[in-house]
Amino acid sequence: MAKEEKKTMAEQKPFPLAVNGARGEVPLWIGDVPLVIAATMGGLSAVSTRLDCKSFQDLFVRLSGVEVAATVAAIELMTVRGDRLAAIDKLRMKHFSACAAAFSAALAHHFDEGDEGNVEAVEKAA
Repeated sequence: MAKEEKKTMAEQKPFPLAVNGARGEVPLWIGDVPLVIAATMGGLSAVSTRLDCKSFQDLFVRLSGVEVAATVAAIELMTVRGDRLAAIDKLRMKHFSACAAAFSAALAHHFDEGDEGNVEAVEKAA
């Protein structure tokens, strides 16, 4: 297939799963398997525990650096929609850059400067 004819899965067809960007959900194709991942505190905690991370920095480096064990753990534990086991079965080295980008996007949601939290509740408590 010619270089210009090669298309990513995302370019070939629309993403079939609902993605709530306000919640920090990110679409991810692994082969022909669509996933929606999110960096929930429960998911991040589970990944961190499985990988024996000592800090958030350690977790971030391992996820963004596409370490194999970190990538598999994140797919399993951060997937909120989609067939995580089928995705792990289809996972190949060529998918790791898309995984790193998706993990970074999901983690970035926690650093959104526009998220002030519940200011009213804080003021009432003070």
